[in-house]
Amino acid sequence: MLFELDRSYSILMCGSIFTRFFLFAFALILLGTSAVAQGTAGNITGTVTDVTGAVVSSATVTVLNPVSGHSQTTQTDAAGQFHFSNLPFNRYHVSVEMRGFQSAAQDAIIRTAANTTVDFKLAVAASDEVISVKAEADDTISGDPTSASAVDRNLFSRLPTESVGAPLSSLVTLSTPGIASDSNGLFHPMGEHADTTYAIDGQPVSDQQSRVFGNQLSVNAIQSINVINGIAPPEYGDKASLVVQTTTRSGLGLSHPTGSLSFDYGSFGTANGSATLGFGTARFGNFATFDAVDSGRYLDTPEYLPLHAHGNNQNFFDRVDYHLSDVDSLQLNLSLSRTWSQNPNQYDQQASGQDQRSQIFSYNLSPSWTHIINARSLISVNPYMRQDNFHYYPSKNAFDDTPATLAQDRSLRNAGIKADYSYSVGIHTIKTGVMFYHTFLHEGFSLGITDAAFNAPCLNANGAPDTNPDANDPENCPEGDTPNPNYNAGTAPFDLTRGGKLFQFNGRTDIKQQAIYVQDNIVWKNWSFLVGGRFDNYNGISSRSMAQPRLGGTYSLKQTNTVFRLGYGKLFLTPYNENLIVSSSTGIGGLEGAGYGAVPLRPASRSQYDAGFEQGVGKHLIVNGEYFWKYTDRDFDFDVLLNTPLAFPIEWTKSKIDGFGVKATVPEIHGVSAYAVLGHTRSRFFGPEIGGILFNNPTTSSTAPFRIDHDQAFQQTTHLQYQPKPNAPWYGFTWRYESGLVAGNAPIDNGQTPTDLTYLTADQQTQILLNCGGVQATRTAPLISCPTGQLSSPLLSLPKPGTENDDRNPPRVAPRTMFDMAMGWDNILHRDRLKTNLSITAVNVTNKYALYNFLSTFSGTHFVSPRTVSGQISFNF
Repeated sequence: MLFELDRSYSILMCGSIFTRFFLFAFALILLGTSAVAQGTAGNITGTVTDVTGAVVSSATVTVLNPVSGHSQTTQTDAAGQFHFSNLPFNRYHVSVEMRGFQSAAQDAIIRTAANTTVDFKLAVAASDEVISVKAEADDTISGDPTSASAVDRNLFSRLPTESVGAPLSSLVTLSTPGIASDSNGLFHPMGEHADTTYAIDGQPVSDQQSRVFGNQLSVNAIQSINVINGIAPPEYGDKASLVVQTTTRSGLGLSHPTGSLSFDYGSFGTANGSATLGFGTARFGNFATFDAVDSGRYLDTPEYLPLHAHGNNQNFFDRVDYHLSDVDSLQLNLSLSRTWSQNPNQYDQQASGQDQRSQIFSYNLSPSWTHIINARSLISVNPYMRQDNFHYYPSKNAFDDTPATLAQDRSLRNAGIKADYSYSVGIHTIKTGVMFYHTFLHEGFSLGITDAAFNAPCLNANGAPDTNPDANDPENCPEGDTPNPNYNAGTAPFDLTRGGKLFQFNGRTDIKQQAIYVQDNIVWKNWSFLVGGRFDNYNGISSRSMAQPRLGGTYSLKQTNTVFRLGYGKLFLTPYNENLIVSSSTGIGGLEGAGYGAVPLRPASRSQYDAGFEQGVGKHLIVNGEYFWKYTDRDFDFDVLLNTPLAFPIEWTKSKIDGFGVKATVPEIHGVSAYAVLGHTRSRFFGPEIGGILFNNPTTSSTAPFRIDHDQAFQQTTHLQYQPKPNAPWYGFTWRYESGLVAGNAPIDNGQTPTDLTYLTADQQTQILLNCGGVQATRTAPLISCPTGQLSSPLLSLPKPGTENDDRNPPRVAPRTMFDMAMGWDNILHRDRLKTNLSITAVNVTNKYALYNFLSTFSGTHFVSPRTVSGQISFNF
C-alpha cells in the first residue's frame, strides 16, 4: 500500500484556533526582548569579606552536592568575588576556607538559569589552622515535589558498564530505580517500553535512543544527569515516564586548555578511543569531544557467541558558550554521529550466508540565548533541529536472507523551538513557556519471504512444511498433504518462493505539535508544592488535543529528616515516530490487515498517581522511595520484525501499570561510597492491537489482559566504590539482579500455552539448553516431542502444565545475577600537568549464561553479553 502524506506549513499560518493561540502566546513572551535560550543549569556567585567589609582574596570556595557527588572548587579574585557556572539544577552546600579566618558555609538551591547569590562574612579565627565545614544531614534531603535521581560524572566515569554504542542508556539503567534493562541499549522505565525524554541542556529529545534507533549523546560530553522518575513537571510532555535532564560540559572559565586522550581495548576485539578539549575565559568557552568504538559484538546477539555482529560508531560533540554581557549569554550545541553494524545472525542464517547490515546517521543543532531581565526573572528561547537517518541493507543475493529479505531507508527530522519565562518572588518560582515541534518523516520499506518452509500453506504426511512451489493453496493441497492450520494468507503476495513479489512501501508525512505550560514551585515553611498544567495539540496522521494538570506536594519533618511526597499528573502521550507511517498504513492485522483497512495510531491519555518518601539517616545514608499507579487509555510498544533492528510501533487499547522504585545512597565517607537502586513493576496491557507489521489475524484478537515484556517482578543494582586516599588506586564493584522479563510472543492470538518448545529450531533448542527429562537437545538431535511436565530450560522460567496464565503466570526469562568490577589509578605518575590514568573493567565477571528476552514480538531473542574485560589508558591535561 502506498501511503503518501505530504503536508505544508499552512496550519501554522492559518490553521486551527489552537495554533493561532500558541502563536499569540509566543509573541507575548518574546515581546520586548530579542534574547534566545534554555538550559538545565545555573550559576552561583558571591563575595567573601571579613566582618569589617574588607574583601578577602584567594579564599577557597567549594560547592558540593553530597548525593550526586558533584563538586567544584575555585578561589576568590582580587575583589573577593567567586563564580561557579554550569551547575545542574539541584541543592548545593557552599563553603569557604581561608587561613586566619573561621570557615563558613551556606546552602543554595538552583532552580533557574539566573545567578544565585551567596555572600560570606568571615570572622577572624582563634588560630591559624583551617577547619573545613562539612555538609550537614539536611543537605542530603531534597524537598522537591518531583522524585528524581542525580548522578555526576565523578561517579559514572568510574562505573563499570558494557558501553558499546549506548553508554548513556547503560548509565541511566544502572543508576535509576524502577528500570528494567533490555537488549541493545533499550530499557523499560516504570513499566513502559521506552517512554523517555532526554532534555539535553533543555532541548527535548523524545524519539528513541538506542543502538538500533538513533545515535546517543556521548557520556564524555556530559557533566551530570538528573533523572526524573516521578511525575514530570508541566514543562515536559510527549514521552515522560522518565525524563533525563542532561547537563553537558562547558569550557567556560578554563583559562588553560584542559582535556584528555584515552584508548581502551577488550574482549571481542572491542576498541574505544576518545578525545576531549575544553578552553575559555570568564565570557567564552568551548568544549568538544570525539569518540569512536569498533567491536566484534556491537549489537546483542540471538546466539550466546556472536555471529556476524561487527559494528562501529563515531560521535562528535561541541558546545560553545559566549556571554555577550552580564545579562545575555549564548550557547550552541552541535553533534554529528554515525553507526554501521552487521545484523547478528542465528546459526542457520550464518550457514546460508546472510549478510544484512544497517547504518544510522544523526546530527543535532541547538543554539540558545538566555536574557536575565533582573535578579528575579529571565527569559530563554531554544530553537533546534535534529535528524536520524536509518538505512537497512539486505544481502546481495536476496535468497541468502532467511526467512525473509528486508530493506529500509527511513529519516526522522525534528525541528522545534522553546520559549520560557521564569520569575522568582518570595515563596514562588514560576515558569511558563510555549513549544513548537515539527517532525518530518520519510519511510521506504520492502519485504519478501525467501524460505519456502516459512508459513507454508500445506504440510506433508509427517507434518513438516511442504516446500514445493506448487503447494501454494491450503484449499487445494497436493495429494497426501494437509492444510497448515497456522497459515497466514496475508503473506502469500510477498512469498518469493511461490511466485510472489516484494512488498514495497514509500511514504512521507509531517507532524505538527504545539504546547503551552505554566508551573509554580512553592516553598512555605515545611511544605513544598508543584502546581501547574500543560496543554498539547497534536496534528499528524491522527489528531488530538488535551489539557494536563500536574500537582505535587511534599512535607518535611525536620526532626527526623524525613520527607513525604504525593503527586498526580495527567499526561498526553504521542505515538512513536519511528516507522509510524508504515504501522498506520498496514491496519489491524499487520500486512495481512490490508483487507481490514488502515488504522492510524492516535495519541494516548494517562492518569498517574505517585506516593513516596525520602529519609535521611544522619548524613551517611539517604533512602528515596516512590510507588506509582498509571492508567493509560491507549498505550504503545514496538513489534520487532524477525529479530532484526526493524521495529514498528503498535498501540493497545489500554494499560494498567503499578510498581515501586527505591534508591539508597551512601555519600562518600572515608573513601567509601555506595548506592542501590531497585524496582518492581506489574505491567498489564489489554488488546486488541493495531499497527505494526506482523502477520496477525485481527479476528482472533483478545481484549483479555496479559503481561507485556516490560513486566518484571524485581530488579536491583548495587554499586560500591572505594578509594582509600585521593592519590591512591580506586575500586568499583557492581551487583545486578533481575527476576526476568516476560518471554515469548504476546499470547493474544489463540491462548495456547507456550510451554511446549519442541517447535523451535534445532539451534534455538540448543542455545537455550532445552532438555526433556534430562535429555538435552543438540543441533543434530533436536527434541521433537516431550511428555507433559518434563520439558525445561535453565534460561527460561516455564509455568507448570495447566498453570500458565497470560496475566498471572506467563512464561519468563529465568532470573539472573551478574557481577561487574573495575579498578584504576588516577595520575599514577604523580604529575601536575599531564596526568596518566590506568583502569581495567570486567563486566559479567562470572560469565553468566542468560537471556535478555526470548521470542518476544517486541524485542526478539537476545543473550546478555558474555564476560568482557577491557583495559584503558588515558592522558589528562
